[in-house]
Amino acid sequence: MAIYRFRVTFEDYEDVYREIDMPSKSTFLDLHEEIHKATGYAPDASSSFYVSNDQWKKGTEIAFKPTQRKKDAEVLVMENVRLSKFIDDPHQKFYYIYNFDRPYDFQVELIKILKEEDGKAYPSLFKSIGQVPKTMTAANFPVADAVEEDEYVEEDETQYGVDDDDELDGFDSDDEDENEEGEEEREQSNGYEDEY
Repeated sequence: MAIYRFRVTFEDYEDVYREIDMPSKSTFLDLHEEIHKATGYAPDASSSFYVSNDQWKKGTEIAFKPTQRKKDAEVLVMENVRLSKFIDDPHQKFYYIYNFDRPYDFQVELIKILKEEDGKAYPSLFKSIGQVPKTMTAANFPVADAVEEDEYVEEDETQYGVDDDDELDGFDSDDEDENEEGEEEREQSNGYEDEY
């Protein structure tokens, strides 16, 4: 039996990855569960694999716990689809989104096709590099409270590199000077008109 070695990389943390050996007869659900054994994330969140090209463009979706809308669209379901069904390329890629409520994106690439080793249990974790980021749900705080409200105000004031009040004051003072000069001219011209 063929063994697929997949490299699973966090899209935003390229130096963190896992290499997992999967039997070719395994399903996408098996791969989903192995990814979560290797990362420590809970495997019960709604997630999807997408068959991808070399530019990681998402193609056919293979879902875990699909929504009713996806079921109605007859999306493929992980437990019903074997990995071998979508391995057309020796470097086949799958884009994987874990937990649609608080998503993490992964790039899953087939890096080797091996022969099964006698006495070795599969699936198995071949290599583990880097520490996985904690999920938001594991951090025990709401996302909105992660940054103090005062910090939001400071960011807004300096967002464009100028203080809006200072900029407007400059315009107001120019307008006032022009208005004062205009009034003086009118007063002088009124004085001249009175003399004639």
